[in-house]
Amino acid sequence: MTTATAHPDASSPQSPGPAPHTSAPHEPGAKSQVPRRSDPFAVVRHTLTLTWRNLVKLKRQPEQLIDLTLQPVIFIVMFVYLFGGAIEGSTHDYLQFVLPGILVQTVVFASLGTGVGLCEDVAKGVFDRFRSLPISRFAPLAGAVLGDICRYMVAIAMVFGFGSAIGFRVQTNALAALAAVGLVLVFAFAMCWIFALLGVVMKNPRSVQGTAMLVGFPLTFGANIFARTETMPGWLQAWVDVNPISHLTSAVRGLLVGGEVAGHAVATLLWAAAIFAVFAPLAVRRYKNNA
Repeated sequence: MTTATAHPDASSPQSPGPAPHTSAPHEPGAKSQVPRRSDPFAVVRHTLTLTWRNLVKLKRQPEQLIDLTLQPVIFIVMFVYLFGGAIEGSTHDYLQFVLPGILVQTVVFASLGTGVGLCEDVAKGVFDRFRSLPISRFAPLAGAVLGDICRYMVAIAMVFGFGSAIGFRVQTNALAALAAVGLVLVFAFAMCWIFALLGVVMKNPRSVQGTAMLVGFPLTFGANIFARTETMPGWLQAWVDVNPISHLTSAVRGLLVGGEVAGHAVATLLWAAAIFAVFAPLAVRRYKNNA
């Protein structure tokens, strides 16, 4: 006669048997964090909260606006009064031509600060605190980018204010001028993600600034900001014609002083969408990998 052999722990009265399955204390919290991080409304709320943080930081450090107020003035004075007569024959006529381009250049250069600021926050350990919070990984980067929109607005106001003081006039209408500002901000928002990627990849803010300038200078000076494309050598015209900054400048120039708008505006929006689609996911992924 054979009897089934039971495991001693299962039949022994002294053995309490296998402990009932209980979730670890942190598991319910961990599960609840997933919808909070992925829920679109939560992502928007977290992004706006971190945007406000960057605005408060800007209020406490107003010296960050010095370059945005002085740089456009320097560029306008230098190019209009040093080169305007030689390039256009009249400083007044050249001012109407170059100021839309300087508006574009100023905001593009301002977007370089996004990468530098992110790199400084990473170096100081600020983003380590963000990683410990149950928030979307997209929110800290998007908050930094959106916070810089106020810096762009200051730069745009400075360009228009100083330009108007020395004789620039919008030759279309107020609605077209607002459309020009909106187009510049949309493109600058997309450009910020290139520099945001640099900010989370590089370890030193100086390295970010140097690399960003290598990107910014060919884009802005290799465009139709300061001179007409047809006056350039053929090989340079080929680059200028495909440069997204040239499309943006032509669209803004058309909206402010008249000229072709639709084709250049569409090209600008397509470039902005492509830049955002490529560099925003890369920046967020790199930020996640550093967590």
